[in-house]
Amino acid sequence: MNQTGTLFIVATPIGNYADMSPRAIDTLKQVDVILAEDTRHSGRLLQHFGIKSKLLALHEHNEKQIFPKILIRLQQGQNLALISDAGTPLISDPGFYLTRALHREGIRISPVPGPCALIAALSAAGMPTDRFCFEGFVPAKSSARKKYLSGMKNESRTLVFYESPHRIEASITDMIHVFGAERQAVFIREISKTFETIKSATLAQVQQLITTDNYQQKGEMVIIVAGADKAPELTTNQQLPAEAQQILRVLLAELGLKQAVALTVKITGLKRRLIYQTALQLQSDERE
Repeated sequence: MNQTGTLFIVATPIGNYADMSPRAIDTLKQVDVILAEDTRHSGRLLQHFGIKSKLLALHEHNEKQIFPKILIRLQQGQNLALISDAGTPLISDPGFYLTRALHREGIRISPVPGPCALIAALSAAGMPTDRFCFEGFVPAKSSARKKYLSGMKNESRTLVFYESPHRIEASITDMIHVFGAERQAVFIREISKTFETIKSATLAQVQQLITTDNYQQKGEMVIIVAGADKAPELTTNQQLPAEAQQILRVLLAELGLKQAVALTVKITGLKRRLIYQTALQLQSDERE
């Protein structure tokens, strides 16, 4: 019985061919078949590096249909590679159905790391990267886009979006509508290419940039939007009204903590948790 093959997930350049890793080139030369999102586009890349492996189209419209043929090849011991038009496959590109199904079949999948517009953009954006949300491409229609963005209005993590040239202006307009014109953002275009743009500005300033310079509406784009500011944390004493604090102090002087808190809740109608936290703070202050 033949040993099953491996599907290699191979990252390719997002603009600059010099970013192609030696391992990626070797892998693509050695596999039996390369699965590509657009065979004509990828054909130019492969020709540049002298890669002659067989090329087979895999895109969102045929992924499920050709899966059985791919599975048979792998079960027969062939090694395959998956590439996208640019960057790391499956990051807003086809391949999810394929990789999930292969995991279920027990087929080995191995990544060959390399360029990724998401990570490259974040690394140069000057935005918090400890926690971020990658949202890919937002809906095409304005009404759906606004509804989609509204769900992130109060998200405190850095937001990362991809956008296409013909929708960039409309998407920025809707971001302003939802997030506000003064929300900080970074507009990144044509990463690693000759006319790379990285502009840190407010959403209003980004809008002005792309509406006054048509050239900024061309190429591959990443929009990074700052997360919403968290509401300033107040101490429990500041949160509890002065009158309620006075009632709590009087009751604490005569009763135990639990009883004083319960009566203060009943008298003021305020939340027990807030009153309890304030009571603990008041007792702590008295002991100091």
